[in-house]
Amino acid sequence: MIKTYIFDAQQDKVLHDINLDHMEQWLASPDNLIWIDLYDYDADEVNQVARVFDFHPLAIEDVLHASPRAKVDRYDRYFFFVFHALRYDEESDDELTLFELDVFLGKNYIVTLHRSALPAVGRVAYHCLRGTRLMNRGPDYLIYAIVDGIIDEYFPIVERLGDRIDELEDELYINPARETTDEMLALKRTLLLLRKTVLPQKRIFSNINGRYSFEVHEDNRPYYLDLVDHIERISDTIDTYRDLVNSAMDTYFSIISNRTNEIMRVLTIISTISMPLTVVTGAFGMNVPIPLNDAPWMFYAIWVSMFVLSALMLYWFRRKKWI
Repeated sequence: MIKTYIFDAQQDKVLHDINLDHMEQWLASPDNLIWIDLYDYDADEVNQVARVFDFHPLAIEDVLHASPRAKVDRYDRYFFFVFHALRYDEESDDELTLFELDVFLGKNYIVTLHRSALPAVGRVAYHCLRGTRLMNRGPDYLIYAIVDGIIDEYFPIVERLGDRIDELEDELYINPARETTDEMLALKRTLLLLRKTVLPQKRIFSNINGRYSFEVHEDNRPYYLDLVDHIERISDTIDTYRDLVNSAMDTYFSIISNRTNEIMRVLTIISTISMPLTVVTGAFGMNVPIPLNDAPWMFYAIWVSMFVLSALMLYWFRRKKWI
């Protein structure tokens, strides 16, 4: 599906659903802005748009094959971006799902391509159909509006991960169980994927005057600085959460280790007390003549001596503060 949105600078209004065959006349005016959005596209639609704007075959190859990493490539007359939106489903095995958004940015046009519906793109398209506020500031502002919507969707995910970490820390000291380990590993895996998604996008916008920077109008620079601030906040929060999860894992294993040591200490004390008792019962249980073996009180004497020996050992252990 191909949708077109054209800002006509002369009439100061936005047109939509214009045939691609008429793009050249709209591209001729540098004051116009063309936005072409491809949703759930196929190779034929991509090649059709590529012929209109003369996109490089390598860029088209990147579009047709999923890229797990955000990036920006610079070509002679345009820039090619790869961004990623996220969908969070706590009940699924893969809690985070990536949705790729490819963007071509030219002097007076942008082309967006995505296989799944993206709320950030939908909101921008909705506002473009109802006014010129987003499209009369240049293509750099339009791409900012789309990416800002994608980044804003990260915040609820990060907040939910923070709540899960708080719940995990409470459970850690109250009732640590096998499920606690599974939850920590799931959180660690989700934070790692989130970090791998955010950091490349942070590098794209962290320095708009760098080697791979793209042209940003002076009036739009504050918006990109704000966008960088949002990405840095998310990145810093992810790093903090990652440290908290690692600390929680260390604490969990320390608690389990201490509990195991307590159990082993009790078992060791029981074994230590049982050893002399085993010697006593073994000695009197031998099938050889033993002095006073026929005495009627010998049975009771053996039991009394065993109780006394156990009591003395327990007293010694307590005095040494071993128990």
